[in-house]
Amino acid sequence: MVKIGNISIPTFPLLLAPMEDVSDPPFRIICRELGADFVFTEFISAEGLIRNVDKSVQKLDIYPEERPVGIQIFGGEIDSMLECARIVERANPEILDINYGCPVSKVVCKGGGAGILKDIDKMEKMTREIVKSTHLPVTVKTRLGWDSESIRIEEVALRLQDAGIKALTIHARTRYQMYQGESDWTWIQKVKSHPDIEIPIFGNGDVSSGEKAHFNRITYDPDGIMIGRAAIGYPWIFREIKHFFKTGTRLPPPSLKERIEICKRHLLMEVEWKGEKSAIREMRRHYSNYFKSLQDFKPIRMKLVTAENLTDMLGIFEQIEETYYTQNL
Repeated sequence: MVKIGNISIPTFPLLLAPMEDVSDPPFRIICRELGADFVFTEFISAEGLIRNVDKSVQKLDIYPEERPVGIQIFGGEIDSMLECARIVERANPEILDINYGCPVSKVVCKGGGAGILKDIDKMEKMTREIVKSTHLPVTVKTRLGWDSESIRIEEVALRLQDAGIKALTIHARTRYQMYQGESDWTWIQKVKSHPDIEIPIFGNGDVSSGEKAHFNRITYDPDGIMIGRAAIGYPWIFREIKHFFKTGTRLPPPSLKERIEICKRHLLMEVEWKGEKSAIREMRRHYSNYFKSLQDFKPIRMKLVTAENLTDMLGIFEQIEETYYTQNL
C-alpha cells in the first residue's frame, strides 16, 4: 500500500488528474469504476470559494462511491488559501491538494498555479501555513519549473516535504511548455531517487496507454501515475493500464455498446448534477474520444456538439447505435 498521511491506497496507484470542467463527480465515479485508485476534483479557486461563487462551491460536492477523493485548490494569496482550506475541511475529503502547476494565463497572472514557480520562497511559506492550518493530509501538484532555465524541482520537492506535504505529483513539463513538446520524466526519476525524499512521488504527463505507463513505471520508478488528458472521453484508460501491468498485453478496447452505455450514463449523471444546459455544453469535449475509431463519424459528431437538449442527445445516441451496429457491437 501507498501511504499519504493516514490514507492508504493500493500499491502503484493510478490517479485521475484534477481537470477543469472534466474531473467532476459523475466523471470521477465512472473513472473509479473503471480502475482509478484515487481521484481529484476540478481545481477550485480560493477567491471564488471565499466569495461563495456557486460554481466554486458546487465543486466541493463528493459522492460516497467516488471516495477516496482529494479536493484541489489554487490561489496566489496565503490568507485566501488558508481561509479556503478551512472551507474545504467541511467537505471532508481524504486529501487537500494544492495546485502549483496550472499554466493557464488567467491563473498564473494572479500568482496562482504555476505562477508561484517564480517565487519558491512564497511557495514553501504558503504550503507550510496550509499544512499547519488543517488536519487533512496536504499534497501538491506542480511542474518542473517556470522554464527550462529555471528547473529547481529537486529543491522544490525537498522544501515542500520539509513544509509537511504528504505526497507530490510532478507534471514533467515546465510552465513555458504548457502542454506542448514531450514531458521529461528524467526529472521525476531524479526526485524519486534523491536520498532525502521520503514522501510518495507521482508522475504525470503523456501517459496514454498501458505500454507507456509500464515504460514510465520501470524506467523512472515513480510511486504511481496520474492520468489527465488521456482519460477525457476514455475512462477505460485506467482499466487498460492495469491489464497491461498484470499481463503485458493490450486489453481489447470497449465495444461500441459499452461506449454508448457509459457515455449516455455519463451525460445523464451530468444533467442530474449540474443541470441540462451546462451538462450538454461541458460533455462536448468528451465525444471525440468516446467514439474514436468510428468511420465517417464527423457528421454525427457535429450533431453531438451542437445539440441543445437532452431529448436530441438521446436521439443521437440511438442514431450512433443504428448506424454502427455491425461494426463493434
